[in-house]
Amino acid sequence: TCHPECRHLIQLDCSRQEGPSRDRPSPESTLTPIFSQNVCKPAEEATQRPPTLQEIKQKIDSYNTREKNCLGMKLSEDGTYTGFIKVHLKLRRPVTVPAGIRPQSIYDAIKEVDLAATTDKRTSFYLPLDAINKQLHISSTTTVSEVIQGLLKKFMVVDNPQKFALFKRIHKDGQVVFQKLSVADCPLYLRLLAGPDNDVLSFVLKENETGEVEWDAFSIPELQNFLTILEKEEQDKIQQVQKKYDKFRQKLEEALRESQGKPG
Repeated sequence: TCHPECRHLIQLDCSRQEGPSRDRPSPESTLTPIFSQNVCKPAEEATQRPPTLQEIKQKIDSYNTREKNCLGMKLSEDGTYTGFIKVHLKLRRPVTVPAGIRPQSIYDAIKEVDLAATTDKRTSFYLPLDAINKQLHISSTTTVSEVIQGLLKKFMVVDNPQKFALFKRIHKDGQVVFQKLSVADCPLYLRLLAGPDNDVLSFVLKENETGEVEWDAFSIPELQNFLTILEKEEQDKIQQVQKKYDKFRQKLEEALRESQGKPG
């Protein structure tokens, strides 16, 4: 990722560098651990054979013995199973929701009432960063695409689901790595393989970064929110600079007062 005006400065082929390359450190050796926290890699495709019903049953029994919150998985006669997952919301852009709509009630959820379709008015706001969705009950056949659509419906977000992507966050070699999941992946199966410990595996909903930002895809309230947050960041930066030089002025005046009357 780089600025458009810096694109011509980027060199991807290391073999084109002038001079001997064997004395240069490799790109991997120059990376610091902080960068690995933002690495987004595509999830590795499963090459193993599908597990048998007996293997699934054994894994579920092992999972339930380690689950301490009474949120175990339940196996059905047809080989499918149900369970719970948590999803962290790391959305840095505003989301669009219906304006003037009350939160969804239990009655609405049972009747599958779509409150977003009852009004054409829209507004945008920022969700709290790193908010955690409560336990989401899904089945082994529920796909990533269905999980994203379910979360957006729960929070009454009317944005296109393709704007979002589900990632799995794992700890690898002492570092945090994000891997983007395919829309056809089944999160509950990944939860079953990793076990109930969220420190080993957790799910994160983020923006689907596919390349250049298409500003036409955003509504007027969203664009206005972009301007608002940019203005806030600008004012914060101005205040930081002013405080820095105010403190510098104070120290300089103190040094001048102390030096008065002293020789030299």
